[in-house]
Amino acid sequence: MQIEYRLDGPADAPVLVLSNSLGTTFTSWQPQMAALTRHFNVLRYNTRGHGNTPLPPSSVTLELLGRDVIDLLDREGIQQAHFCGVSLGGLTGLWLSRFATHRCRRVVVANTAARIGHSAHWLQRVRHIRKKGLSAIAASAPSRWFGEDFIRHFQPQVSEMSVALSQASPEGYVACCEALAAADLREEVRRIRLPMLIVAGENDLITPVADSEWLRSHIHGAELTLLPASHLSNIECPQAFSERVCDFLLA
Repeated sequence: MQIEYRLDGPADAPVLVLSNSLGTTFTSWQPQMAALTRHFNVLRYNTRGHGNTPLPPSSVTLELLGRDVIDLLDREGIQQAHFCGVSLGGLTGLWLSRFATHRCRRVVVANTAARIGHSAHWLQRVRHIRKKGLSAIAASAPSRWFGEDFIRHFQPQVSEMSVALSQASPEGYVACCEALAAADLREEVRRIRLPMLIVAGENDLITPVADSEWLRSHIHGAELTLLPASHLSNIECPQAFSERVCDFLLA
């Protein structure tokens, strides 16, 4: 396994794993790092096919993405960790909460769902990328990721992320789209018994608030926080996101 990852923060602090969304790298967590490293030893990693993390010989599945996290914990000798993931990373967190409960402490899942979108939508995107590459997807990504006000006021940051996506691995993006097409935890999440915070973006069109409300109603004891954001709420509302995550994990 050659997962690209890094650790930041006090070595003797509780470990917090961060898992990013489809089409981004672990640099997308930079707005949270100053706040999180005051309290946690933060482990960031790049999902399969993203950054310098290679694709596996076989197909990418949600189970594989979850087991990658377990392997990283094993590599670092970490028995238990907190977890925070956005979108695909949040779905990975749901899998870990269900199937690797003993490795998790408290879990935050943001802008995610037990099933994100529909299989046909992801497979259509796969066909589009295989035909035309990532450029068109990258050009339209800001409107999926952020609200209009954020795009207008933070144009350099938005453009940088869009360019990074256009230069990413099409094969890696496609592989994770196929994993999303197959991933469905709707019959499993009701068995989760870990402390969990669900973060939703009020203007998120990819994983609407209704998806987060469904999760809260099916996961015993789960808490729900709404932020005035679209899909990447940790970037659009960095301070509020960081404060809520810290409050929950330190409770």
